[in-house]
Amino acid sequence: MNRRKSREAAMKLLFEMSINKEKYEDIIENFKENTDMDLVDIDIEYITKVLAGVQENKKEIDKNIEKHLIKWKLDRLSKMNLAILRISTYEILFEEEIPNKVSVNEGIELAKKYGEDSSPAFVNGILAKML
Repeated sequence: MNRRKSREAAMKLLFEMSINKEKYEDIIENFKENTDMDLVDIDIEYITKVLAGVQENKKEIDKNIEKHLIKWKLDRLSKMNLAILRISTYEILFEEEIPNKVSVNEGIELAKKYGEDSSPAFVNGILAKML
């Protein structure tokens, strides 16, 4: 199983949750039924844990992100950047077995792949302040 692919899938599903306003259980079931990804390559347990954790701790996660935004509000962030920040923040706050540096680095990598040109620096700045 590939943690990077799993994190990427979790980020996409979290993004989808923010648009469709669905519960994580429904999003994951739909993903399992309709994905082109080889499910052997990803860790569904990790994805479920992250999506459930973000949903259950959303207020604390968002409060933590917002505390480090300068001249920005959460509702002004792109949904993609917000999904990346939520996953990374969740890992920093609640996943002790994942080193904080890994969570930050993976967030930056996701921002490079899926965000705008300024996203990696923006995500790095917010997450670095958190640490």
